[in-house]
Amino acid sequence: MTVGLRRLWAQDAFVYSLRVFVALSGAMALCWWLDEVPLVIPAFLGIIASALAETDDSWRGRLRALGVTLVCFAAAAFSVKALLPWPAAFVAGLALSTFGFTLLGALGERYRAIASATVILALYTAISAAPGPQAEAAAFWHVPVLLLAGAAWYGVLSLAWCVLFPHQPVRQNLARLYRELGAYLRLKASVFEPVRAVDMERRRLALAQTNGRVVAALNTAKESLFARLGRQPPAGRLLRHLNLYFVAQDIHERASSSHYHYNEWADVLFHSDVLYRCQRVLKLQGVDCTQLAGALQLHQPFLRDGEAERALADLHDSIAYLERQRQPAWQRPLRSLRALARNLATLDAQLTAAARPEGGERPGDSSLLDRTPRSLADAWSRVKAQLHAGSPLLRHAVRLSLALAAGCAAMQFTDPTHGYWIPLATLFVCQPTYGATLSKVTQRVAGTAVGLVAGWALLRLFPSLPLQALFAVASGVLFFVTRTRHYLTATAAITLLVLMCFNQSTGNGYALIWPRLLDTLVGSAIAAVAMFLVLPDWQGRRLAAVVAQAVRANGLYLREIMSQYATGKVDDLDYRLARRTAHNADAALSTALSHMLQEPRAVRRQAGVGMQVLVRSHTLLNFLSALGAHRGQLAVEDTDPLVARAAEHAARRIDEIAQALSQRQPPAPDDGAATALADALERQADGAQEPLRLVLNQLALVCRQIAPLAQGAAQLVAGPASLHPRGAPSVAQ
Repeated sequence: MTVGLRRLWAQDAFVYSLRVFVALSGAMALCWWLDEVPLVIPAFLGIIASALAETDDSWRGRLRALGVTLVCFAAAAFSVKALLPWPAAFVAGLALSTFGFTLLGALGERYRAIASATVILALYTAISAAPGPQAEAAAFWHVPVLLLAGAAWYGVLSLAWCVLFPHQPVRQNLARLYRELGAYLRLKASVFEPVRAVDMERRRLALAQTNGRVVAALNTAKESLFARLGRQPPAGRLLRHLNLYFVAQDIHERASSSHYHYNEWADVLFHSDVLYRCQRVLKLQGVDCTQLAGALQLHQPFLRDGEAERALADLHDSIAYLERQRQPAWQRPLRSLRALARNLATLDAQLTAAARPEGGERPGDSSLLDRTPRSLADAWSRVKAQLHAGSPLLRHAVRLSLALAAGCAAMQFTDPTHGYWIPLATLFVCQPTYGATLSKVTQRVAGTAVGLVAGWALLRLFPSLPLQALFAVASGVLFFVTRTRHYLTATAAITLLVLMCFNQSTGNGYALIWPRLLDTLVGSAIAAVAMFLVLPDWQGRRLAAVVAQAVRANGLYLREIMSQYATGKVDDLDYRLARRTAHNADAALSTALSHMLQEPRAVRRQAGVGMQVLVRSHTLLNFLSALGAHRGQLAVEDTDPLVARAAEHAARRIDEIAQALSQRQPPAPDDGAATALADALERQADGAQEPLRLVLNQLALVCRQIAPLAQGAAQLVAGPASLHPRGAPSVAQ
């Protein structure tokens, strides 16, 4: 395979588009060969719905998912066909099924995709079975069977792909993970800029936001691996990929560690080059992570050039030179610098391990947490847990159901026969958050306009039906390649596909241009109004709860770390789960704030306080990560009573802050105990030996972070009582 072809094959977008191309072109070719071109519309719509239901899985999982998908599709298609003659019953059935299917998203990504695609297929059935001469002459089962045939055809292709290339998605997800780690390390290097009066809070905020992307990539890679782990111990490529995932987890913990307040280092060590050397090591390690990502994506061996190792040796030499100066003011930062250098050396060793064919050493406990429901009772309990007014999923389910019902009602005033594009536009545009919905509205309308103009031009320039068939297939492929990252382009592509298919079927594609544009405008407007009026999930109302979740997860992480200092280092599932939960909660807080910044000004008045709390919570997580990264260096018999007392007080105080936030009450006033413990820890650290000194210093940093965190929590709950604009419903509605 040539280099260019290998690079093309390594792109997941190309692989995805290749499957879609085979499916669409195969359906189009069969319709032309049978001289039944009108069949292409339901066949294409079935393929699209099946592709939207696809999630990353093993071939066994994909086979089970395909069976569930086809059963759901069949129930939806035949139900819609039966209810179409009675509009009121159809609207009621659509609203109720949308509500139920949306709540199934509580079961996980696989069920969320199948449920969403089933609602889409229900509207596709209504579009394909709309009254007309051809529809009246066709049998009852005609449209549903064609839709199911298209869905099954793509499902078989997807299943065959899973069998032929079982490890390709895992490799691509790991490559994405290491690429995000590389970006995080390079950004972390900017924290070591030895310049005075640097806005460190802004840099830490950027780190927290980037950390969210790393956490998302870790979760995706973990689910991809878990889908392929069987009852037998992993071996071969799967074992290498699993080891690379655990290496990435360890790199992430060490990369997110903080050993000191770096801006204070810049003042004390301003005339030294040591911070530049720290910065250089991190940048080179970030480059190595990016190169490892490229090697994984191209399925090539990863070879390190040794530049990061030389930079690390230079850093050790620089620290040794500063130690020989025996400057009293340098002693405390130099201790933290030595801990940082050891952390970077271990991180470097992990990158070296990743370069080995087996992908590093396998940990003693390589189990992964199974988050899928284990029984019907477990599944029901997860759905039942969402049945309360504060649940974002329930609010979205109610909002989407009512919006679709309103779209069907609006259709009766515009085009009762062919106006199903209105509820379809509403379905695609109405998102769980205000910012995402607003973005989809503008992109949907603009993309539809672009697609209609392009379609009109292509119909005028190329009247040949076979050529238009090629345009339809190409636009379908473009839709799937761009639907997650470039929604405007994807909307233009799917509009072009519909126009070309409609012209293939009726010979009058021009008649669809104005109705399609009008329906999109009406459907998008309904989605926007519903987002604003029907149980709006303003992030400002949920901010205290999200912060409480992040703070509580930090407390659990601290307790798990200290339990391992008492019993010895073990990278077991409990520890990895506590660490991942803390990072997931931190990423959820970052995501909530980014969504909050897209909301109307009247409902984001606490965004500034939220950003400050995010920085403080993330800084606490950084200090905890450093404490966790050095677990194995302290023998059990070397533990100190002060360490246990300080850790217990810090964990208890963190839990109190989380509890106060969850009750929307200000935390108890700071009594100075945490600061006093931090002072005692630092005094004892001055006379202690490594590695106890490191633990004492890190716990002191954790204790000193509690007061600022409590202050931010108090400011958060002391904000405006209502964050809703006039006339907007409250959360309690």
